Amino acid sequence: MNEQAPAVPKRLIGRAAIVTGAGQGVGLGIAKRLAAEGAHVVIAARRALTGEPAAAEIRDAGGSAVCIVTDVTQRAAVQACVDETVERFGSLEIMIHNAIGGAASVHQLETVEASTWERMSRTAVWGSFLCAQAASPHLHAAGTNGRLILITSPSGIEGSHTLPLYSPVKAAQRAMAKSLAREWGPHGITVNCIGPVAETPALTSAFESNPQLRHRLSARTPLGRIGDPEHDIGAAAAFLASDDAAYITGQTLIVDGGHFMGF
Repeated sequence: MNEQAPAVPKRLIGRAAIVTGAGQGVGLGIAKRLAAEGAHVVIAARRALTGEPAAAEIRDAGGSAVCIVTDVTQRAAVQACVDETVERFGSLEIMIHNAIGGAASVHQLETVEASTWERMSRTAVWGSFLCAQAASPHLHAAGTNGRLILITSPSGIEGSHTLPLYSPVKAAQRAMAKSLAREWGPHGITVNCIGPVAETPALTSAFESNPQLRHRLSARTPLGRIGDPEHDIGAAAAFLASDDAAYITGQTLIVDGGHFMGF
């Protein structure tokens, strides 16, 4: 007997969501799940080349999605994205900042270029600040439906001997989320982080160049597999964006199959 996939709940009907860096990978997975649950989704991608096909894919599946080209390191671009979202859909309840400036390739502090720090910190930390600030009045207007979610990393908690610059920018996002959770909590807005491990285009490319890598990663994970951007990470994001998580704020949800258990 074939088992049917569980029905996707419709917890976000009519709510508007911006997902940065949603042209592919984890961001696209999150956007697809939010749309499946009824949200109007804005693909805030740096390039239309990836953003437009992502939005089209969601629409082809019956969801509501548009692409707004957005450079999250530029205040004017982030503000324009928020303004257009509200103009199109009448509100903004959910802001999810996922974009990261380039792949987190292995590096050492002694030899890494300063441009790597500039790129990662501008996208992850400054981007979080700009997205939160631009979305703030609309999240306050949404009241108990207001959600800010920052996509961080397990390495932002435990550090990494191979990613000494990536880890601190992801840790900074967690500190910002905790601070905003305290500031915005009295207004009913929740602020949380997700630390995902999922198969992205960059990881797939790494698997192709090193076939043993998939086995090693899976073997280190209690659940024995790599996460799926939509069904694993997207489902977690949709939960935090929904009324089911209205009493959860200031937290980091690690969605990695059990590899990190440091809390």
